[in-house]
Amino acid sequence: MAQHSRTPNTGLPVLLEQARWSRQQFASIINRLGAEAGIGLKYGQPAVSQWIAGHQPRAQVRGLIIEAFERKLGRPVTYAEAGLTAPSGRGEADTVRDLVDLGRADMDPSRRRVIAAGVFSAALTIPLFPELARADSPDPIRPGKATTRVGQGQVDAVRSMTDRIADILDELGAGHARPMAAAFLVNTVGPWLKAEASAPVRRSMLAAASDFVYLTGWMAMYERQHRLGQDYYVSALKLAGEAEDHVTCCRTLRGMSLQASNLGYGRRALELADSAAEAAPVAGPRLMAFLRGQQAHGAAMVGDKRQAFARLREAEDALGQADDRRESIGGYDRTAYLFHVAHVLNETKDVPGSVRTLKESIRVQPAHERQGRLHAYGLLAQRQLTIGHVEAACESWGRFLDEYEGLSSARGDEHFEVMTLRLKPHATVRAVRELSNRARTVGALKG
Repeated sequence: MAQHSRTPNTGLPVLLEQARWSRQQFASIINRLGAEAGIGLKYGQPAVSQWIAGHQPRAQVRGLIIEAFERKLGRPVTYAEAGLTAPSGRGEADTVRDLVDLGRADMDPSRRRVIAAGVFSAALTIPLFPELARADSPDPIRPGKATTRVGQGQVDAVRSMTDRIADILDELGAGHARPMAAAFLVNTVGPWLKAEASAPVRRSMLAAASDFVYLTGWMAMYERQHRLGQDYYVSALKLAGEAEDHVTCCRTLRGMSLQASNLGYGRRALELADSAAEAAPVAGPRLMAFLRGQQAHGAAMVGDKRQAFARLREAEDALGQADDRRESIGGYDRTAYLFHVAHVLNETKDVPGSVRTLKESIRVQPAHERQGRLHAYGLLAQRQLTIGHVEAACESWGRFLDEYEGLSSARGDEHFEVMTLRLKPHATVRAVRELSNRARTVGALKG
């Protein structure tokens, strides 16, 4: 039996217009695809009109509808875009469709509020790398389905775009960078993931796409859209698994650990950090430092001081063996290491030590990393205020405002709100009054 809906389907007419099909032509195409699949169908124009009116065809036919539009338009088409309910029990083959639908929702202001309202799941089951990787992964495209063939040039383009977006993130903030990433994901990466390619190029494209999706999830996390970020991370994991790419898989797990720690889920942060380390049995020194630093933070959050400082020593040793290469994805340097040390010291109640270490982290931070510096100054000011250093906190918040003025960042907005709230009890202090006046000016500029 077909399912019924009271809501007219507005997506299907849009796709029909893009494909330049009449309703009768579309019905005939669905009948032909049904014959290919061994399903006898005799649809006509009235059936298509019923679908547009809100009737949901049965699950097999919904799959044929998606297939028809993908063949014609030469790009991924999602069930949501077609106004259809996704059949239950879909498998791995829908990773790209789900990802494109996620990106399309991220691009659409009317849908962005809905996906941004999702709640982070601390209990989400994360598959291990062996479960993600499939040595016998099937060819991505059946003969006759693809209208595009991709090569190493397209892989290089995705990696280059990842670097560019990361630079924009550092210079202008995630508020500007993420919409660009979502658009590139939907309009370019999605179609290339569905395109025909040799096996080596396919694996390289999957790995490059996984890095790009990981970066997009990182930006969503920075923008306090934590369920959206989590969904991007899970998509990145699936792509890395298909690419059999341990490095991207463990980087993504480490990002998920950082997200959990930001939200105060210490046990979950440690579990994810440990999973990331296990997913990279043979890792270079920079990646090893990256992972050990996050394990240290997670251990400190659950009160395991001994393990936390042991992991910090391992991180420092590994970092000392790394080269000076700058990486836009998964990079780890002296600044990041000291930031982890500061977190561990703060979790173990050594707030003065944390303040000293944060200052050193900021001192060695590359000049272009404006978003990271904004976050570091915001944390530094809060910790200075905690130990009673009001004027020092005002100086740090002033440096925070220097960066905040030119960045579009929800994390910056959060720091601004915290600053305003925490300064209220100290309103009689001259430095606080001066900072508050400046903050009102900056707030007015931000709108």
